[in-house]
Amino acid sequence: MPRYCMLGHVNPNRLEEYREAHRAVWPELLEALRDAGWRNYSLFLREDGLLIGYAEADDLAVAQEQVARTEVNARWQAAMAELFQTEGAPDEAWETIPEVFNLEDQLQAAGR
Repeated sequence: MPRYCMLGHVNPNRLEEYREAHRAVWPELLEALRDAGWRNYSLFLREDGLLIGYAEADDLAVAQEQVARTEVNARWQAAMAELFQTEGAPDEAWETIPEVFNLEDQLQAAGR
């Protein structure tokens, strides 16, 4: 399954609010992400606001589009938008970073 790394930028003055919101993400949003094909999705937040997302999906663009069509995502994005340094919906501001190495893939290719 393809793996994806994404970068975002949370306002450094709003980090605790961002963390608090993610301690208990709305169950219907969690289900929408799962149902759209998001797998092994994690977020990592640095103290300067750099947000790193990791996810696996058959096709992230398709999975993102499916979630974007849900009402719960519209509400979540509106709530999160004020916490980010970018304009608009945070899920549309991700910068996707290409993968250059994966241990398991290389071990498998080496027959180990």
